[in-house]
Amino acid sequence: MQDRLEKSEEQIAYLTKTVEDLSEIVARQAREITRLERRLGLLLEREAEREYEAGGQIPLADQKPPHW
Repeated sequence: MQDRLEKSEEQIAYLTKTVEDLSEIVARQAREITRLERRLGLLLEREAEREYEAGGQIPLADQKPPHW
């Protein structure tokens, strides 16, 4: 009985550590996704401005596709 209890405690400790590690990974990935989304937004804005300045047209990013 004592052996089963110790084994269960070890498994719980291992699973708790795994959950903490995964939580940290998910939080780090969420921060990275947020950072990348901001950078992508800035790049899209910059490209739209460049397109507008180059031709005076509506930026491609703001145009509807021809099938609409």
